Amino acid sequence: MDLNTIIGGALAFILVLGAMAIGPGGVMVFVHIPSMIIVFGGTIAVIMVAFPVSDLKPIMKVMMVSALRKTSTPTEQIDRIVEFANLARKEGLLALETKLQTVEDPFFGKGIQLVIDGFSADTVRDIMELEAEWEDSRHGTGRKIVDQLGAFMPAFGMIGTLVGLVQMLQDLSDPNGIGLGMATALLTTLYGAMGANMVFIPVAGKLEMVAKTNQQLRKLMIEGVVAIQSGEKPQLIKEKLKGFLSPPMRALVDAES
Repeated sequence: MDLNTIIGGALAFILVLGAMAIGPGGVMVFVHIPSMIIVFGGTIAVIMVAFPVSDLKPIMKVMMVSALRKTSTPTEQIDRIVEFANLARKEGLLALETKLQTVEDPFFGKGIQLVIDGFSADTVRDIMELEAEWEDSRHGTGRKIVDQLGAFMPAFGMIGTLVGLVQMLQDLSDPNGIGLGMATALLTTLYGAMGANMVFIPVAGKLEMVAKTNQQLRKLMIEGVVAIQSGEKPQLIKEKLKGFLSPPMRALVDAES
């Protein structure tokens, strides 16, 4: 679980809502149903136009990935690969099956299963690279949806502002009409800015970082599994995989050794 995402997101809302609460009228002054309909309803509608329903169904799961997904670190993955390499070198590739149930990552587990099944190193690499490519493509669609939500929401805030101004200018002699128009004009802009800058844009950025980390791990796993299949020495595999790490992380791996 990524506590930075949860704490940062919660803190942003607490600060903004707290500032609203201590001002004149409290938080309820900022609750305006017509503005919500324009911003949130309009954003959902155009997202349905832009993407097929099959891509939209898992969108909440995609967003939760940024806060709740737990991934292994490169150093942890190197340790696991070296452990499997030692076992394969001592007892043979079929002995890896006894450790397969301890593997939590389906991608790494599939690679080890391919090795156990006796596929060649080239075949294992091809299958795993294709799997990684399709996985990144699927996740990329989710990131694109979140990114578009961050773009559409301020746009509908601006649309709501224009609607409110038109309502206000219809009859400047009616104080109630002026108040309704101004509320719609200002609050739609506020809702659009809050939704985009406090939720969707940060989440899209976090998903991008998660994707880059995941790609690095996938490449590391592919090289490690292929090296195991090829029967390379565990220490050589470890040195090769350290090339995926930054200098401080390489020093950490050496210290653990």
